Amino acid sequence: MGCPLPSLEELYSSHCLKKVQNILKDPSHPGQPFFLTRENRRLQEANMRLEQENDDLAHELVTSKIALRKDLDNAEEKADALNKELLMTKQKLIDAEDEKRRLEEESAQLKEMCRRELDKAESEIKKNSSIIGDYKQICSQLSERLEKQQIANKAEIEKIRHKVDDCEHCREFFNKEGRLKVASIAREGSDEDTDEEKEVLKNQLREMELELAQTKLQLVEAECKIQDLEHDLGQALNEVQASRKTWFNRTLSSIKTVTGVQGKETC
Repeated sequence: MGCPLPSLEELYSSHCLKKVQNILKDPSHPGQPFFLTRENRRLQEANMRLEQENDDLAHELVTSKIALRKDLDNAEEKADALNKELLMTKQKLIDAEDEKRRLEEESAQLKEMCRRELDKAESEIKKNSSIIGDYKQICSQLSERLEKQQIANKAEIEKIRHKVDDCEHCREFFNKEGRLKVASIAREGSDEDTDEEKEVLKNQLREMELELAQTKLQLVEAECKIQDLEHDLGQALNEVQASRKTWFNRTLSSIKTVTGVQGKETC
């Protein structure tokens, strides 16, 4: 398709523009002053409009500068705050690492102390167990000796009783239970020997009973000492478990804190 034909308005405008240009080029043309005055007025209006636009742009520029300055100040303040927070976080991280090292050292010392106490307690328990075993063996031996001595005493008494029963002279002074028939009769030499033998046996029996009582007392004291050691051992184990739990919680809290700080720095 060919180019469209210009409209009448366009042709008229082009004709008027050429005519005005010819008038302005010809100083002797009578309409030139009119066109110059009109053009000056149009230029003045355009100049005033441009000055107004310039003022508006200058005002807008100043406003933008103020806003940008304010935003920059806010950004600098925020950067300073973030920098301070970063320094504080780094210091907290250093403190947390120091605390972790201190807790690890305390934990190692506590473990070593508990190990020594456990070794000491085990050695003491073995020693006390050996002592208790010896005491039990001694008590058993003493009980056997006492039982044998009682049996021997009974046999000896029974033997003496049979001798008294077989002796016609002795039957006049003793009944079947072995007691004197007459309380006022003085004891003979054989009676004195029997009483002395009984007294010796009684003394031996009392000594054995006393030794057995002392052995039982020592056994009770050893058992009490073992109970005290077991109680101390239980307390030491509880303290170890409590310290481990406290150290684990502190370590976990420190790890969480450090992880949170690193997450903030990454963001």
